[in-house]
Amino acid sequence: MARIGVFVCHCGENISSTVDCERVAQQAGRLPGVAFSADYKYMCSDPGQSMIKEAIAEHRLTGVVVSACSPRMHEPTFRKACAEAGLNHYLCEMANIREQCSWVHPKDEATTQKAFDLVRTQVEKVRNDNPLEPIRVPVNKTAVVVGGGVAGIQVALDVAAGGHKVILVERDPSIGGHMSQLSETFPTLDCSQCILTPRMVEAAQHPNITLMTYSELESMDGFIGNFNLRIRRKARSVDEKLCTGCGLCTTKCPNKKIPSEFEQGLAFRTAIYTPFPQAVPNKPVIDRDNCTWFKTGKCGVCGKLCPTGAINYQQQDEIVEVKAGAIVLATGFEVKKTDFFPEYGYGRYRDVITGLQFERLASASGPTRGEIRRPSDGRVPEKVVFVACAGSRDPAKGIPYCSKICCMYTAKHAMLYKHKVHEGTPYVFYMDIRAAGKNYDEFTRRAIEEDGAKYIRGRVSNIYEKNGKLVVRGADTLLGGKPVEIEADMVVLATAAVSCDGSEELAQKLHVSYDSYKFFAEAHPKLKPVETNTAGIYLAGACQAPKDIPESVAAASGAAAKVIGLFANDTLTREPVVARVNRTAPPIFSTCMGCGLCISICPYQAIDTEEITDRSGKVVKTIARINPGLCQGCGTCVSFCRSKSIDLEGYSNKQVYQEVVAMLNSD
Repeated sequence: MARIGVFVCHCGENISSTVDCERVAQQAGRLPGVAFSADYKYMCSDPGQSMIKEAIAEHRLTGVVVSACSPRMHEPTFRKACAEAGLNHYLCEMANIREQCSWVHPKDEATTQKAFDLVRTQVEKVRNDNPLEPIRVPVNKTAVVVGGGVAGIQVALDVAAGGHKVILVERDPSIGGHMSQLSETFPTLDCSQCILTPRMVEAAQHPNITLMTYSELESMDGFIGNFNLRIRRKARSVDEKLCTGCGLCTTKCPNKKIPSEFEQGLAFRTAIYTPFPQAVPNKPVIDRDNCTWFKTGKCGVCGKLCPTGAINYQQQDEIVEVKAGAIVLATGFEVKKTDFFPEYGYGRYRDVITGLQFERLASASGPTRGEIRRPSDGRVPEKVVFVACAGSRDPAKGIPYCSKICCMYTAKHAMLYKHKVHEGTPYVFYMDIRAAGKNYDEFTRRAIEEDGAKYIRGRVSNIYEKNGKLVVRGADTLLGGKPVEIEADMVVLATAAVSCDGSEELAQKLHVSYDSYKFFAEAHPKLKPVETNTAGIYLAGACQAPKDIPESVAAASGAAAKVIGLFANDTLTREPVVARVNRTAPPIFSTCMGCGLCISICPYQAIDTEEITDRSGKVVKTIARINPGLCQGCGTCVSFCRSKSIDLEGYSNKQVYQEVVAMLNSD
C-alpha cells in the first residue's frame, strides 16, 4: 500500500506570493495514498532536506512528492536526500509549481488550485512508480580525436597528460591544420610555426598518443564508454617504418608541376611529397592521381633511388578497428572557394587572392620566402586592397553568419604588408570591425593609427582589370554611400570560414547533430558547449563554428577535461530512464511482433533484434531488443510502436495515463 509524503516549498516568496502553500499541503494530505504532508519556506535547505529524511523514517514513506521549482534545478538534491533516508532515488518526483504556476499567474484562487492539481498528478505518478537502478557500463579509457589541427593536438596532449591513451586521426599526410599555413598570429604577431611545431613534435613523441595520419573514420557503433570504430588508413605507398624522411625521393621525382595544396596553389610540388618542411610525421606520400607510375606503369624513380626500400607501390588501404570510450571531433574549417565570387574576378585575375594565399606569401617558408609579390609577374605591389566579409554576413550568398576571425586577420595582413613594403599603401573595405578578444581592439587600432591602413566602411560591388591594374569599386557608407574606386596592384579576399568537406557525412556516421551550415551542433550553447547530443562525443575548435586560435585551444582543453572526467571511473553510471520492450515469461508471448519500425526511427541506433528459439533451437519469433547503454530515453520508439510493446522506464503508458486521469478528475 502506497504511503506517500508531499512537501510543499514556499521558495521564499517566489511561490508563496501567488500560491497558498499551506492550503496546497492540507489538500494534498487528503489525497488517496498520502500519509504525510507539510510545507516549508525553503525545502532545498538543510532543514528542509532533514524534514524529508525524518518523515520517510517516521511515517515509513514509500514515495515522495516535492512541490517546488523546476526538476532541472533541484531534483538531484531531493532524490539524494531520499536515498540517504533509504528510499529508492526514483520514487521521488517533483511538481513544478514555480515556473509552471506561480511565475506565470497572478495571486488568485485559480493559481492555488492549479498548484494543487500539479501536485495531484505527481502523487498519481509516484503511486505507479517502480524502483529503478542506475545503469552501469564499463568504460574503455582510450580516446579518439578526429582532426589534427591545433585544437585536436591540444585535446590529445591534455588527455594524454591525464594518463590516458589517445589515437589522433588526421586525414591529411601531416598534423598541423590551417595554423601550420599561417605566417604570424594575432594579436601578438608571433611566428605560427614557432609555437605550433613544438606541439606537433610533442604529440608525435608522447608515449600515450598514437598518430594515424592520412587516415579517415570509416564507421562507428557502440555507445559512451564503449565505442567501436573502423579507421581507414589510406595507402601512402611508403612504408613509414622503413622511411627515414631523407627527402631524396621528393627531390628526384620528375613530376614537379603539381599545384601544392599547402601553398594554396602558389607553388608546385612533386608527385611524391611531404606537405611542408615541418610536417609531422616527416614521411612522404605518393599522390597516385598524379604519379606517372600509377597512371602509366612507367617511371618508378623514387622506388629505385630510395636507400631504405621504403617505396611500396602495391600498398593498399588498411582498415583498423579500435575501441574507445570517448570521441572528440576537431575537424576544423575551410575557407569558402573563391569561384563563389565571380564579381571579384578570382580565377580570371591572378592577383586576386585569398587571405590564406596571402599568409603563404608573407611566410618565410612560403613560395616567395616572405616577400610580398604579385602572383602574376612577381612585382612588389604598391597598393593592396583587403576585402573583409567576402561572403560572410551575406544572406544573398547563403552565408549570413560572421566568420569571426576575418576582422583580425585582415588587420594583421595590412600590418604585415606595411612591415614588408614600407612605401606601400594598404586599403581595407569593411562592414564594421568585430574585435572582441583580449587586446584585439587595440590590435586593429594599431593597424589604422600606427601602420597607416586606410579603412573604408562599405562593401565592394565588383573588381575589374584596367590598364594592368585591378579596379576595386565600392562605396563609403561613412560618406553617405559615396562611390569609391581604387586602382590596386593586388586584392586580398577575406573569404568566409565554412565547415569542412565531408562534415555532414561524418556527423551522420557518428550520429551527432549539425546545423544548416554543416557545423557540428553542441548539446547546449551555454551549459554544454563542448558536448554533443550523443553521449561520449565532444567538440573542439572550429568544427562547430568559426573560432580563432585561443578560443579553439580553450575549447579543446574543455573537451579534454570532459574526457578525463569520463575516464575518472571504471564504470559509467547513467540514468535508468530508457526504453524497455515488453518481455514475458516465456518471451514467445511478448506482444512485440518484430516489425522493425522502432529500429528504423531510433535516432541513437539503440535498437536491434533478438531471435527467440524453442527447445530444439528453431527460431520461432523475432522481437526488438534495446541497448540501455545507447538509449537516451527520447521516447520516439514508444510513440511509433504499433503494438504498444515499448514503455519508457519511469514514464510508462500507465503512469502517464494515471496523471492525465488525475488532472481530468480535478473537480
